[in-house]
Amino acid sequence: MVQAVRDLPQEIQAVIEVREWDMRNPRHLDVFKTVNVKRLPSIAVNGELIYASLIPDQEELVDSIAAAHRVLPRH
Repeated sequence: MVQAVRDLPQEIQAVIEVREWDMRNPRHLDVFKTVNVKRLPSIAVNGELIYASLIPDQEELVDSIAAAHRVLPRH
């Protein structure tokens, strides 16, 4: 899932900050609870869970991030 985000076009990467949390790390469990993650892999944008147990295709992911950040998608 992290690789899907890292493979995004540069104009999208310029407006996002990627953070990865590991469920096996007790210090990260609060993040999972706050975002309401129950299944992996998951992606949240601006603290809102948008993909759970699903890796979206790049176009769909770009659209979701662009909408959350009010930037125009590439396609």
